[in-house]
Amino acid sequence: MKFIDEFRDGKAAQTLAEAIRRKVTRPWTLMEVCGGQTHAIVRFGLDELLPREISLIHGPGCPVCVTPVALIDQALAIAARPEVTFCSFGDMLRVPGSSEDLLLVKSRGADVRVVYSPLDALALARDLPHREVVFFAVGFETTAPANALAVSQAKKEGLRNFSILVSHVRVPPALEAILSSPQRRVDAFLAAGHVCTIMGMEEYLPLAAKYHVPIVVTAFEPVDLLQGILMCVAQLEEGRAEVENQYARLVKAGGNRPAQKLIQEVFQVVDRSWRGIGGIPGSGFGLREEYADYDACRRFQVGDIGGPESPDCLSGLVLQGLLKPPQCPAFGGTCTPDHPLGATMVSSEGACAAYYRYRRFEPVN
Repeated sequence: MKFIDEFRDGKAAQTLAEAIRRKVTRPWTLMEVCGGQTHAIVRFGLDELLPREISLIHGPGCPVCVTPVALIDQALAIAARPEVTFCSFGDMLRVPGSSEDLLLVKSRGADVRVVYSPLDALALARDLPHREVVFFAVGFETTAPANALAVSQAKKEGLRNFSILVSHVRVPPALEAILSSPQRRVDAFLAAGHVCTIMGMEEYLPLAAKYHVPIVVTAFEPVDLLQGILMCVAQLEEGRAEVENQYARLVKAGGNRPAQKLIQEVFQVVDRSWRGIGGIPGSGFGLREEYADYDACRRFQVGDIGGPESPDCLSGLVLQGLLKPPQCPAFGGTCTPDHPLGATMVSSEGACAAYYRYRRFEPVN
């Protein structure tokens, strides 16, 4: 398969759904771990094609959504400084901190810019030598190589006016937190294919063995997802708990070794707080001491800044698969994309945004 239409072929999807119906004999709960997968499931109604024995729940698959309020507040404090040009991906401008967002700070005159790569921010630092250029480095392992490259290049060039505010999170520790929770509902995972293009599949092997849970690395289109679900169901019905690769056209077992080497050169594994979930040991990347001069949190001394989340936002339960977005009392009422309480309603990969866009008029089950 080479073209997107083939991955959205209706007949192929129906064939896979029928194969799932023939295979399943008892209830199973599967969690997808990527917001892009969530949007495809909701947009194309894949969950409605499945037999009633299969339940799909949505995991913490959006790095924008899990960026903690404290980091948003730190970003706001840095961006408001008159000497700073603050650069970010577009999604982050609408994510609420404890009292406001980056778009509001920009409306008051702050130099906040949308860029499409950390290398764009690095180019700005070269072009604006008298300004402090800060990039908001948010993402899973997928975006870590580009951010590492920007920092490494800045050090090689001796650029002193470039830094990054780091909010990188790692997927495997989050899965372990879900699996070890007394509220665990998950029988199998559809792992995020884009993360595994970088990191490979090796980190998932001990999780599958320790918790006896199937993990299938899966891509993002309807046929991909249904095939991944079929592979999970086959393992569950046969009593297996293995790491399998549905996304073999791009994901290799060992991942992208040069990208991993670059990540390891610039970043180290650190504990990280996840919005709505709390602290997860070893679940993030932070800059190594050799690159501490490029840490915006240190440079601007904002580490103590951070306010509370909205008590009305239940996105933490959504991110743990314990609640579907329409089950939140605020959904579609006091929380909308125009007036969001949490990041899951803002991000293009947020579960709440997916349900609001595609299913907000459907009754809540």
